[in-house]
Amino acid sequence: MNRNITIFDTTLRDGTQGEGISLSADDKLKIAQKLDALGVHYIEGGNPGSNSKDIEFFQRAKSLGLTAKLTAFGSTRRKNSIAEQDASLLRIIESGVPAATLVGKAWDFHVHTALQTSLEENLAMIFDSFAFLKRSGMEAMYDAEHFFDGYKNNPEYALAALRKAQEGGADWLVLCDTNGGTMPGEIHEIVSRVAQELSTPIGIHTHNDCELAVANSLAAIGAGARQVQGTINGYGERCGNANLCSIIPNLQLKLGYSCLPEEKLRALTSTARFVSEIANVHMPVGQAFVGNAAFAHKGGIHVSAIMKDSKTYEHIQPELVGNKQRILVSELAGQSNIISKAVEMGLDVNANNEKTKAIIDRIKELEHQGYQFEGADASLELLLRDAFTESVSIFTVESFKMHVEKSNGNMISEAIVKLNVGGQQVYTAAEGNGPVNALDNALRKALVQFYPQIENIHLSDYKVRVLSEKDATAAKVRVLIESTGLDNTWSTVGVSSNVIEASWEALLDSIRYALLQMDRVEIGNPPATERLGLVNH
Repeated sequence: MNRNITIFDTTLRDGTQGEGISLSADDKLKIAQKLDALGVHYIEGGNPGSNSKDIEFFQRAKSLGLTAKLTAFGSTRRKNSIAEQDASLLRIIESGVPAATLVGKAWDFHVHTALQTSLEENLAMIFDSFAFLKRSGMEAMYDAEHFFDGYKNNPEYALAALRKAQEGGADWLVLCDTNGGTMPGEIHEIVSRVAQELSTPIGIHTHNDCELAVANSLAAIGAGARQVQGTINGYGERCGNANLCSIIPNLQLKLGYSCLPEEKLRALTSTARFVSEIANVHMPVGQAFVGNAAFAHKGGIHVSAIMKDSKTYEHIQPELVGNKQRILVSELAGQSNIISKAVEMGLDVNANNEKTKAIIDRIKELEHQGYQFEGADASLELLLRDAFTESVSIFTVESFKMHVEKSNGNMISEAIVKLNVGGQQVYTAAEGNGPVNALDNALRKALVQFYPQIENIHLSDYKVRVLSEKDATAAKVRVLIESTGLDNTWSTVGVSSNVIEASWEALLDSIRYALLQMDRVEIGNPPATERLGLVNH
């Protein structure tokens, strides 16, 4: 039995039909290179005749030297016409790609209602289109649109559509659950019959309208399909497409199929996150296999167990898909959580250490005040280092001032910061695009003469969450800041009823953590709540 599965990625075509996703030609080229590095077999780039962006993409993609087969998308010829004169088919051939996917109707209802033509003409459209592509020397795949709905309504006609594509020379017959409403048992039963009656290899293309796209894809593979189509992170129209980031590891690690080389599979998490960044779509933290919380542990009993053997609460080794185990510390944390995090940092901590008990109580109290360290690992590391090591004070904050003015229709923010760095007083001012940016600029300006690498650090994300909505504008807020630089990304947290003060806390932690990474010197400002005493308003 053939255990090799062909991976067909349609992120750049079907994935871009998802709400809120818009990729430029440059974006698509970057993602195509990342997908190629992952090792997928086909990359569907779009329709070379539909818009100028896709035309540019296919022209520029020729120079990428992709190992994967770049694939163009189109549809069968227009009704009552000739394939050799069909503009869409001609543009596919002119694009110079080695492979093409043509979508064609397999549901008699769609033939009558959408195409408004006869069943016989639709079959002719399918045959003519594939015969034309094959005469042009291309690999051709038939995306049998609405196949499962069509099969359930008129099985013989749905099968007839597949046979016509096969007679025309199609290299793959891809069965599409276009409306995403078919159940896994139905998928398995129908694919099994198709595999028995036709000789052309079968593919599966499912949508996630019933949250079953991954399950349906796995069911189809189990019934004989050998190509699976999907998108990174499940992007796609309505509820999305089948998520390749779940399908691939399930097939390879759970079911024993071969999809990607082992070393390529380890790039799955980084690929998922790269595509998420380029698409500017937040990636769910709990996404299976590749999510930030996929192997995160919070409950003290869980952490105690995985420290003995990770198999107690992890179904695979995270590293197999390029992810990593994370220990979360929160009000639910026990000593095992603290010890595990400390060990990660190279601190000598044990369960009998009174400091361990003290820091657990401290974290619980801070979280009661509104701090959250699950998404602010850098602030947590600073807390632990302050608790378990002899910190050396490198700088202290004597005061800061903010000035916000609206002049000639423009908002101007200026921050003035006074620091003591190694006994030397530093007084700087800086403007910025808003108070937080001004504070960031002033703080880094004060320190850059001592630590030039700070110039390479920048804020990459800034989030504010209101913690007590009933207090309206006087509500306490939590600020999370993500910083990037030094080949790393880290997050810090601040809490206050004053958004500027909360932002200042998070900014200070960000700089402290950066200096720690630069010199491995432990900066001595007191953590979170105590630090505020250093700031004179």
